[in-house]
Amino acid sequence: MAARKGRSRTCETGEPMEAETCDPGTEGPSQVYLPGRGPPLSEGEELVMDEEAYVLYHRAQTGAPCLSFDIVRDHLGDNRTELPLSLYLCAGTQAESAQSNRLMMLRMHNLHGTRPSPSEGSDDDEEDEDEEDEEEQKPQLELAMVPHYGGINRVRVSWLGEEPVAGVWSEKGQVEVFALRRLLQVVDDPQALAIFLRDEQARIKPIFSFAGHMGEGFALDWSPRVPGRLLTGDCQKNVHLWTPTEGGSWNVDQRPFVGHTRSVEDLQWSPTEDTVFASCSADASIRIWDIRAAPGKACMLTTATAHDGDVNVISWSRREPFLLSGGDDGALKVWDLRQFKSGSPVATFKQHMAPVTSVEWHPQDSGVFAASGADNQITQWDLAVERDPESGETETDPGLAALPQQLLFVHQGETDLKELHWHPQCPGVLISTALSGFTVFRTISV
Repeated sequence: MAARKGRSRTCETGEPMEAETCDPGTEGPSQVYLPGRGPPLSEGEELVMDEEAYVLYHRAQTGAPCLSFDIVRDHLGDNRTELPLSLYLCAGTQAESAQSNRLMMLRMHNLHGTRPSPSEGSDDDEEDEDEEDEEEQKPQLELAMVPHYGGINRVRVSWLGEEPVAGVWSEKGQVEVFALRRLLQVVDDPQALAIFLRDEQARIKPIFSFAGHMGEGFALDWSPRVPGRLLTGDCQKNVHLWTPTEGGSWNVDQRPFVGHTRSVEDLQWSPTEDTVFASCSADASIRIWDIRAAPGKACMLTTATAHDGDVNVISWSRREPFLLSGGDDGALKVWDLRQFKSGSPVATFKQHMAPVTSVEWHPQDSGVFAASGADNQITQWDLAVERDPESGETETDPGLAALPQQLLFVHQGETDLKELHWHPQCPGVLISTALSGFTVFRTISV
């Protein structure tokens, strides 16, 4: 997909992206472009996306931008690599007025892979076939919306048995739980969706709500091991534990976990221990907790200065004892939990030139992770990669020497990136949300 004039989209696949001039009267050699490591684009230049670097690439907009979303696990099977692709997302808007916000279920389907442009000189029959193929391969989007008063800061989805639910952090200072079964049903049935949007959406209310936080927040995580167990953290430095009860409700412990001195930015349950979780904060620390202790004594381990400034996001690997963090300093750090007491990460990567807004380990490949930043970059990394000194690649392109060896791919072209997730059932597929909308893509690197 070529970039439109005035908007740049870049990628790297082991080779730097090339900046091409858009002035048809100008001809000359392409120049290497490295994000933040070279001169900015001149007037009349743009970056053109190399479709050969992507297996899949699609964009979608939903009206008001979404600050947060989550992928809804579906019944279409695991390890899906065959195209076209179908997927389900749950997202919440940040509209200009509180009453204009929506909690949304998105069904994106008929997502075909990238294709080379038709060869020049094709005859009319081939052109007609190309047009028919293009029409059949248009991506489709179904959208079921529920009115929500107040902007939605974060959305996280879980399954309680056969019942899908979404935890929703709102700017109005409440955390709500919504049942998603009806929304999932109607996005699969156009007729039911029309009836839902006309007659039902205004009647959808949260099945549980907690207003015990002292203000708004962003941190929220469902336990992957204990269905219904939930953590919520606020901007007033407090973390609350939710325990599911019989009858589909929750008991929220009014005693917060205390230890952080500023806003709790993110929470992650351990993927291997029922009672252990991690938190990060604007106080620059990362903490490990065990809920078996009283809330005031539950903090087991602390790295007081994990980043130079706010620690915005963390991700706990499901396959290795590693925690990944991203901060306002633009750094990405990998922490070995077996050496957490040392206070030193086992790896630090610096490619982002602005605060890191999202990080996540690849669900299947233990050494691969992705990150997004306020510099409008999405980066893909592989801890196992080392540059071969005998390959001579730094000689043929000196610019590569400035890049971290483990950097696989840089994707650009979004505006004000907020959050990304790997699809747990479609290996290598990344989805992001930004002011410019949603992007679904898979690169040839992962």
